[in-house]
Amino acid sequence: MNGFGSEFGSGYGKECADIVRAAREGTYRIGMILGSGLGALAEEIEDAVRIPYSHLTDFPVSTVSSHSSELVAGTLAGVPVVILAGRAHYYESGDPAAMRTPIQTLKELGCEVLLATNAAGSLRDEITPGSPMLISDHINWSGKNPLIGEEDEKRFLDMSTAYDPELREVMKKVARETGEPIAEGVYMWFSGPTFETPAEIRMAKLLGADAVGMSTVPEVILARFTGLRVAAMSVITNYGAGLGTEALSHEQTKAVALKGTDRMKQLVRAFVKEVGQ
Repeated sequence: MNGFGSEFGSGYGKECADIVRAAREGTYRIGMILGSGLGALAEEIEDAVRIPYSHLTDFPVSTVSSHSSELVAGTLAGVPVVILAGRAHYYESGDPAAMRTPIQTLKELGCEVLLATNAAGSLRDEITPGSPMLISDHINWSGKNPLIGEEDEKRFLDMSTAYDPELREVMKKVARETGEPIAEGVYMWFSGPTFETPAEIRMAKLLGADAVGMSTVPEVILARFTGLRVAAMSVITNYGAGLGTEALSHEQTKAVALKGTDRMKQLVRAFVKEVGQ
């Protein structure tokens, strides 16, 4: 049992927020979670302090090579931000609530908005590897939920606007202004760590998914539960199994995500500036 009812809003999150404030004073507006191969976005942060997850109570250190597992606090485009450079995935420990304390910490630091990013596989020909996709909704195919065990009636969370419509419009606006076209679609969460089979990809397409991946959905649920508004983006690293010719691997995911990082940087910077005004 997760026991959110007694500590979700104030437990280790407050303690970790105090550690961040001791290293860098201030209140922050926007929090971000960086996915596989996207850690370079953390290098964009100015006046930054970096705190390893291992120095923060109940922060999960990722076992995935492309996740640096550090919190970075500073400014981006003049806006105070906190970056979670790396996430723990459900497949690493079997805990869908592994990112509970990091998200608590963002809230305790004053964040109102969470921008989550991930690497994903495309199910649509026109959403090509290296391109960004704005997430409009999700399908929780894993069946796991980080609020299982929560005893408060807030567990019956309305997810009809989990991906904030206003924030999505902001992202589309800055995409037009920066000349970086962005697709929009539904993300389906598979538990991983194995990639999907061709049959599973055919099923995902039939169910209305536009991209598949192994993260983000539990974090979105946790963020909405704690009152954060959410926007999320995928960088497409491959086509789903059976839709492309290359064998799928994490090395490919990291390499293509790195190529797409420059496009993501422009969008993220413009988005942060617009939201933080």
